[in-house]
Amino acid sequence: MTRAPALGLQDVHKSFGATPIIRGVTLDVVEGERHAIIGPNGAGKSTLFNIISGRFPPTRGTVRLKGAEVTGRPPFEINRRGLSRSFQVTNIFPRLSVYENVRCSVLWSLRYHYSFWHRVDRLRDAHDRTETVLSQINLGARRDVPAGVLTYAEQRALEIGITVGGGADVILLDEPTAGMSHSETDYAVELIRRLSAGKTLVMVEHDMGVVFNLADRISVLVYGEIIATDTPDRIRANRAVQDAYLGTEHH
Repeated sequence: MTRAPALGLQDVHKSFGATPIIRGVTLDVVEGERHAIIGPNGAGKSTLFNIISGRFPPTRGTVRLKGAEVTGRPPFEINRRGLSRSFQVTNIFPRLSVYENVRCSVLWSLRYHYSFWHRVDRLRDAHDRTETVLSQINLGARRDVPAGVLTYAEQRALEIGITVGGGADVILLDEPTAGMSHSETDYAVELIRRLSAGKTLVMVEHDMGVVFNLADRISVLVYGEIIATDTPDRIRANRAVQDAYLGTEHH
């Protein structure tokens, strides 16, 4: 049985003034897939993520999330429909504790929303879910520490936990291992693999070791156009991809 697309882009374009950045991207990411988008600097990868997550409206084209059109919808609405993302620059609440950071994402997923009559410290389901996420990202021992004093790798792990803790089933990760050492990257890969199980994952990543280790399929974006989408082995052997990206920047 063919799996349905969790995320679908149809002829998506984005220009800033007279400058085209995304030039006709069409892509389906099926449910439960781990999909990587790679390409040289300036290819438009972050712009594409911003279109998918609602930060930028496309100039033209269609974005669908789990079959429903979300083109140009605001980010909060797309999030409520089941999509969450991380950013290249770590995006946490530095003065809140690690526990409070995760709990913020958990509360909305449990439908407490703007509930002013609940004592947040008495919400057993929110507490249990938060503790589960902390355990999954191995930050239980750091639960009461202000997030701003965590190491860089710990902050990235926390952000991934926040992204997943909100209950979204389509996860976008933008450069999740950027700036990490080899050992930190290895840990992050296993963390992402574990936390994305049963979910749809789309990631932008420059580290080809991470990409070929995690992705079920890879799309190569060059100058705002996807030049190939295929399995890791076929992408590695694709001459056009080698000429445009892998053969020149990665060996």
